[in-house]
Amino acid sequence: MVSESREKKIVETLASCESFGDPQQYYNKLVELKKEFYRNPRNHHLISLLESFGNKERFLILDMLKSKDRCVCELEAILQKSQPAISHHLRILEANNLIQARKVGKFSHYSLVHSQFEKFQNSWREWVSDISNWMGSFD
Repeated sequence: MVSESREKKIVETLASCESFGDPQQYYNKLVELKKEFYRNPRNHHLISLLESFGNKERFLILDMLKSKDRCVCELEAILQKSQPAISHHLRILEANNLIQARKVGKFSHYSLVHSQFEKFQNSWREWVSDISNWMGSFD
């Protein structure tokens, strides 16, 4: 929730920014746009996955799992990080159903979950297809 003084300042800025009628009504429309964004379950899904992909170490883990299942000790060697640090990233990826563990002896081996990547790809494609305000080329 925005404080009353902050809202007033934003409305004043909107009033000087562009001519779109009553700046308070326009501010209220913009606030509603934000609420609509967060009501959309697709956006929650994309935010969660993009946060996972947005960390370079997690993205590296995902990239290393593209070619084969790997155990934590392999990921430790690749990332040059401790087992607890690797486990932290693995928990986040597992929570988003991007990877899945299976026991092989006393070691856990991780692999990618194909269906979740397909779901992400479809959600992302749908999000991009909703864009109606494309900029020209920057050649």
